[in-house]
Amino acid sequence: MTHRIAILGASGYTGAELVRLIATHPGMTITALSADRKAGLTMAEVFPFLRHLDLPRLVKIEEIDFSNIDLCFCALPHATTQEVVAKLPKHLKIVDLSADFRLRDPAEYEKWYGAPHAAVEVQKEAVYGLTEFYRDDIAKARLVAGTGCNAAAGQFALRPLISAGVIDLDEILIDLKAGVSGAGRSLKENLLHAELSGGTHSYSAGGKHRHLGEFDQEFSRLAGRPVRVQFTPHLLPMNRGILVTVYVRGQPQAVHETLARAYVDEPFLKVLPFGQLPSTRDVAGSNFCHLGVIGDRIAGRTLVISVLDNLTKGSSGQAIQNANLMLGLAETTGLMLAPLFP
Repeated sequence: MTHRIAILGASGYTGAELVRLIATHPGMTITALSADRKAGLTMAEVFPFLRHLDLPRLVKIEEIDFSNIDLCFCALPHATTQEVVAKLPKHLKIVDLSADFRLRDPAEYEKWYGAPHAAVEVQKEAVYGLTEFYRDDIAKARLVAGTGCNAAAGQFALRPLISAGVIDLDEILIDLKAGVSGAGRSLKENLLHAELSGGTHSYSAGGKHRHLGEFDQEFSRLAGRPVRVQFTPHLLPMNRGILVTVYVRGQPQAVHETLARAYVDEPFLKVLPFGQLPSTRDVAGSNFCHLGVIGDRIAGRTLVISVLDNLTKGSSGQAIQNANLMLGLAETTGLMLAPLFP
């Protein structure tokens, strides 16, 4: 059976990544594509790299007939998805790639995003979309809230360690480097080539980054008490990729063994042999996350390095992973593509 798919916000980076992946997916057919400013255009006009595909023309959301759609991916900007999702038909399964439904507590959403949540009743049914840890709930869900790409990279490095109690919960430092596509496709002065190329900088430092809301929510839930991590992201002049270095107090071998044991059967999470460190180039364009563990020169301190592609495993690939479960398909369907190299 082939499931009929709509993608809202198909003219952005995550929308294009969804199209790229679904194009070879044996269980999904793209039936409708929406865009706002680019409605009326073809995907080939917006993204020439997709010109070989026979795709529907981009239309406004209100022009889509959802009666013949099985599942809808929402790749819309943050703070715009809430009202759109609230108006979608109740029969429709939805995977949202924005931040609008990630935080369970509406008060926390308002704290981090600066405005009241506009669809509180819908929020109540949303399931957090970190697939490897919420599979059963995702399979039964109507609405799945995709994780932030930064939040996913950090959680893959830390969740098993928090659950197993092998690290000090009060000494967790997350240092993150991210590619520029994570900032979206809209024009921003600080993302111009001349402004970004040849340098790097931190942003939203000092506990201001919105993905801290996800870390607070998920880590505290796991630990059964408040867990507050230090988190500093940096923007690198590269197109794709996230590299997270997590500094923890814990024994290196115990940390490595915990991660290796937790992920031994996970198709997309690969723990490298102890002492080997991963690179973003080894996961580019794929749904894989590679993790490495190494000891520090200070006894009892450990570094965990996690890498993934922000557009694939950090967003669109994981969205398809969730959709596979929601549609009763094998979780890996359409996602076992090898990374791009070089």
